[in-house]
Amino acid sequence: MGFIEKNTRAILLIELAAGMALTLKYFFRRKVTVNYPYEKGPLSPRFRGEHALRRYPNGEERCIACKLCEAICPAQAIVIEAQPRDDGSRRTTRYDIDMTKCIYCGYCEEACPVDAIVEGPNFEFATETREELMYDKDKLLANGDQWETEIAERLRLNSPFR
Repeated sequence: MGFIEKNTRAILLIELAAGMALTLKYFFRRKVTVNYPYEKGPLSPRFRGEHALRRYPNGEERCIACKLCEAICPAQAIVIEAQPRDDGSRRTTRYDIDMTKCIYCGYCEEACPVDAIVEGPNFEFATETREELMYDKDKLLANGDQWETEIAERLRLNSPFR
């Protein structure tokens, strides 16, 4: 750019006029801002949020205590203890997840053969203390009960890619 052209652009404020034109262009368009607490944007079916343990339609928990999720967790955030039941099947007596360690990789969900542990659609689970992020079996089952319809729909939408 030549010396004269550069100084002419600076004197005539061409960059300022271009910026104002761009502002006016977007001023009259429809706004795209989301009023967050009251409006939420769409979530992908592959979104990985707060963990949940699911139940079968008859109310029995799905987890068969195979411990694959515990074995595959790279952060070692999952602890499972199991006992055999009277009918010979195994069920968990303890299922803990330390959410402060969790890296939300989704390996636990992929490893589970019965879709017992899933990462649900909830992303609003901020707490004031670390102890509240230590999830036990009761908390995980409560999450599963609360979000079951959304989780089932997410799994249905994601099933072609699994």
